[in-house]
Amino acid sequence: MRKIIYSGVVLLLAMGLLTGCKKENAEEAASSVVEHITSEDMPKPESVEEPVVEEEEKGKEVPAGMYLSELTGEPIDEALENQRPIAVMVDNESIALPHYGTAEADVVYEIMNSTANDRITRLMAIVKDWGEITQMGSIRSTRPTNIILASEWNAVLCHDGGPFYNNPYFANAWAEHFSGTFGRVNNGKSREFTEYVLSGDLEKNFSSSGYSKEYNEFRPDEKPHFNFTPWGTEVVLSEEYDSTIKATDISLPFKHNRSRLKYNEETKTYDYYEYGDVHKDAEDDEVLTFKNVFLQCSDFLQYDDNGYLIYDCISLGKPGYYITNGEAKLVYWNKGSETEVTRFFDENNEEILVNTGKTYISLVPSDTWDSVTFE
Repeated sequence: MRKIIYSGVVLLLAMGLLTGCKKENAEEAASSVVEHITSEDMPKPESVEEPVVEEEEKGKEVPAGMYLSELTGEPIDEALENQRPIAVMVDNESIALPHYGTAEADVVYEIMNSTANDRITRLMAIVKDWGEITQMGSIRSTRPTNIILASEWNAVLCHDGGPFYNNPYFANAWAEHFSGTFGRVNNGKSREFTEYVLSGDLEKNFSSSGYSKEYNEFRPDEKPHFNFTPWGTEVVLSEEYDSTIKATDISLPFKHNRSRLKYNEETKTYDYYEYGDVHKDAEDDEVLTFKNVFLQCSDFLQYDDNGYLIYDCISLGKPGYYITNGEAKLVYWNKGSETEVTRFFDENNEEILVNTGKTYISLVPSDTWDSVTFE
């Protein structure tokens, strides 16, 4: 097994000392916390241990003309290797359904968009092979948290406006974005629900903006994005750790759309549900489903009475869960700056090994972390 060990982070003190991010079953899984560390002290990878790999752990041979995607750990066309992803803001209000193109995303974030309206969420879809998009959305505005998270993928953020709180973040060279420059579809709804990324839109946007389609100087040094198990192999959490939790039905504390992830025994992935139904892509009726689920406990700051907010997504040693194959494991996450990759560690300071495939990530507000339930 390949494990990347980051020195300098002191975990395993007392879970009860964590502010705003406690959970009883998490305490049973492990009791830990990090000591206070400044961003300058953020541990950097000093060495990579490469133990002797058993034959069965080497994985499959990558087919000719393909490489292992840094987003999913699975083979895709090698012509895409240097192409930057995009990050598309997708409206998640019920009237915006059905969504188009979401099942084609490699990674999907679900994040509270406002403290108002029962903490309505918005999706952010990270897509590597964006040239294949025929319709994705509908598109809505962004928030500062999304700008920061998109940057760790070196992704160009696709949205339609947003509050002035975004301005200081968009002033940075690492925050490239396209806003309000996509096609309209006459779907019988109000105008705010009619904008989509359509075929050819991204080529036009890249051409007119002068942005590079390839990774630029702000791409994080580490790749792939997760510590993937070799392609063709699979990690079973209960075989790696003593402290795991059954997780075949996960309810998230977003009251407006009632987000849930249900484990599909046939596909060995988590189907996404909201508003009481399984989510299906309107393009091809494909279920939105994920091999991996990450939940991150995160504090947030509410800007004003309108409910605008920013998550504390640059943080160290906050608890979370890695969920795969019907099991959950308590982890800790670190993100040291806007453009640094969020990394997930176990109680031994070792970066968690992640199965290849698509990933769902949610930043769960710390004041509702206790309301996450597993069945």
